[in-house]
Amino acid sequence: MTEHLHLAVALDGAGWHPAAWRLPDARPGDLFDAAYWVDLAQAAERGGLDLLTIEDAFTLQSDHPFRPDDRTDQVRGRLDAALVATRIAPATTHIGLVPTVTTTHTEPFHVATKVASLDWVSGGRAGWRVQVLRQQAEVDQFGRRVLLDRSQVASPEDRQALSRPLFDEAADAVEVSRRLWDSWEDDAEIRDRPTGRFIDREKLHHIDFEGEHFSVRGPSITPRSPQGQPLVVVLAHHVVPYELAARSADVVFTTPHDAAGAAAIVAEVRAAEERVGREGRPLLVHADLLVLLEADRGRAEAARAELDELDGRAWRSDAEIVATDPEGLADLLADWQAAGIEGFRLRPARLPTDLDAIADALVPVLRARGLRPAGYGPGTLRERLGLGRPPSRYAADPHPERTPA
Repeated sequence: MTEHLHLAVALDGAGWHPAAWRLPDARPGDLFDAAYWVDLAQAAERGGLDLLTIEDAFTLQSDHPFRPDDRTDQVRGRLDAALVATRIAPATTHIGLVPTVTTTHTEPFHVATKVASLDWVSGGRAGWRVQVLRQQAEVDQFGRRVLLDRSQVASPEDRQALSRPLFDEAADAVEVSRRLWDSWEDDAEIRDRPTGRFIDREKLHHIDFEGEHFSVRGPSITPRSPQGQPLVVVLAHHVVPYELAARSADVVFTTPHDAAGAAAIVAEVRAAEERVGREGRPLLVHADLLVLLEADRGRAEAARAELDELDGRAWRSDAEIVATDPEGLADLLADWQAAGIEGFRLRPARLPTDLDAIADALVPVLRARGLRPAGYGPGTLRERLGLGRPPSRYAADPHPERTPA
């Protein structure tokens, strides 16, 4: 029997192609309107996708990965991803909501409360895409730390060594958050009117975390949420982020460029799990793809060429760019699944055009091939991904299943 693929969509601005906002079907005037994001989320849910992610950062978007630019012909500015997800929650029923929240300039107590609150208001559909920020421009927004200049470091190995402290900090931030999510046992709330007891104080726990980056006493101010542990995901491109994912996440998003690369990345992720001593369930390994879908491949390639012409250069990305028809994309997904990829996060080049094509054209093809279920099953986001609900680590007799530390 063919295994179902997990399927996610990554939402950002008017689409992932920088010229997408200039197309007739785009809605650039609505990018800061809540209704725009609700419409996108409802389209993704119409297609039965497992989850959506929302991009975020502390600086304006840029053509350069590590410094600002001065372009005025591309979308600049965004809403807070976690707040957008909270607005989307009551307008959707099934789809997982996974905002991007940075660890580099954000206290884990705030993050843990924010994500747990989203899990409550969404009925168990929340996640957190952990993001490490490494730009000096981001540092300058806060003025509390100094980063070494990556441009002055020649070798990839030295750049990874330079990044490692930030990723170690991120791992600590996730660990603090996970402990805070567990700091209320599931039955800590009594709500007994006759005795006047709302909580059992013995079932609220100080986490007493002491690390290089954080010292957090706990407990959380938010009771344990429907999933117990909201989903944690990491986008990773090389060794250090793979190790962060192996230490801290449930799902890792990767960026292969062909089936052979996909198999090699899966092997790298498993090696990272060995190095960090991951216990329990292995990471779910998903692949990111930038997609531009039309009824036939020739039209898709022509649409890409039109966008590139509007932007003044060829589109490039960390992830593989696929301009094709739904059948062609389904072939690619099946090919990469055979290489060990368990799911995909699709980045639509044009919003809402490519999101609608994913929901209304790609998903039916995948269902016909047995690669996607007919609809949503019961349960929380974690349960639908096969991860289950872990017990609180502080419970007197916890179930042996555990989350990564």
